[in-house]
Amino acid sequence: MRKLTSRAVLVTCLVALVSVLVTALVAAPLALRATNRATREGLADQADLTAALINTRPRPSGEDRVVQQLRTRGFTVYLVVDRTLTTPGTVPQRLVTAIGAGRAVRNQSAVIDRRLMLVEGRPLPGKPGSGILLAHSAVTGLGGGFALLRGLWWALLAGLAAGAVAGALLAQRLARPIRHAAAAAVRLSAGDRSVRLRPEPPAEVEELAQALNGLAAALATSEGRQRDFLLSVSHELRTPLTTIKGYAEALSDGVIAPDGVPRAGKTVLTEAENLDRLVGDLLALARLDAVDFPVNILPVDLVDVLSDAARAWIARCPALRVELPPEPVVVPTDPGRIRQVVDGLMDNALRVVPADAPVVLAVRPADADGFASVEVRDGGPGFSDADLALVFERGAMSERYRGMRKVGSGLGLALAHGLVRRLGGSIEAGHAPEGGARFTVRLPVYQARTSH
Repeated sequence: MRKLTSRAVLVTCLVALVSVLVTALVAAPLALRATNRATREGLADQADLTAALINTRPRPSGEDRVVQQLRTRGFTVYLVVDRTLTTPGTVPQRLVTAIGAGRAVRNQSAVIDRRLMLVEGRPLPGKPGSGILLAHSAVTGLGGGFALLRGLWWALLAGLAAGAVAGALLAQRLARPIRHAAAAAVRLSAGDRSVRLRPEPPAEVEELAQALNGLAAALATSEGRQRDFLLSVSHELRTPLTTIKGYAEALSDGVIAPDGVPRAGKTVLTEAENLDRLVGDLLALARLDAVDFPVNILPVDLVDVLSDAARAWIARCPALRVELPPEPVVVPTDPGRIRQVVDGLMDNALRVVPADAPVVLAVRPADADGFASVEVRDGGPGFSDADLALVFERGAMSERYRGMRKVGSGLGLALAHGLVRRLGGSIEAGHAPEGGARFTVRLPVYQARTSH
């Protein structure tokens, strides 16, 4: 945070310095013009007064006294007598000629003795061909403008000091909530999900605090679901393992009679197959988001896929009904993966529906959006409206209905959702007309190339 403080101080000092320089660059010409204008006005008034004084006083003592007073006050005085410059100096002839002709010289600038001078001249009314020229150095260039601003240096230095102090205070104000956010991030990485930050201004820091609070809440929710999911999976793993272990102990102890061995072996095989399927689902879920997840996209007729699935499931579900269109429905998909999705949805349906409840496999041709559909409907208990938002989350339905009705690990629906997403389609749950659940898988239709 010291870096933030030092950088903030440096930036504020630089901004103050730039402001000072810009102010000086803008103010110097303005000050220069104002000074020259004030000098010119004073010079004109002094020329009028001097001409009046010289005209009313006897020469030469009167002239000499007035000229001496003007020179002590910083004015340069030139006298013109009988149209001739009597005072030494390189005064332009046009000015001398104007005074000799009885004309006043007003608002003039001239180079006199290699310096730019402001010049005012007045003829002497009682002395034809005579007059006086007053000159004063003009303030020129940036140097002259900056010379006028010398009195502001202390104020400029004070501005720089104030900028440094303001930068330090601002950096500390910004650094404090950032330090709190860093400490909260460290606690989050250490596993503390109860950490929360109090949002503080400015708005960007408030957004950072709210983002960290949201992250902490999301992590707590996610970890809670993971714990529930692991508990559910461990329960599903323990069930077949307990059965297999019990029959294995009975066989090893000779408790089972010889005529009961085939039945025990069949039970062990069934539970081993359930265990293998559960482990396979876990591995598939873990690999769904991997780049190398195998998907082989081919033109597939959904009518053929569901016909094969119906023949395989009819033995376990005599009430199975199939709704197929008369024409093929071809989509670009992986035939093995889409069959895996259908089998998972069927297994999920048969787990909960009563023995005499209907189960429907259906294919719908492409709709106006170019998507064909596969439906799995049942007449089981179905889902509530609140369930539909959570039905594809791992373990959500298992956790919600455990002890109320027969449920699985909750992996099947999550796996089906992930597979359909990898195949470029979508899956949604709803209410079936048969009274239970309806799952609809939508896949883009296959666009066959045509030759002209």
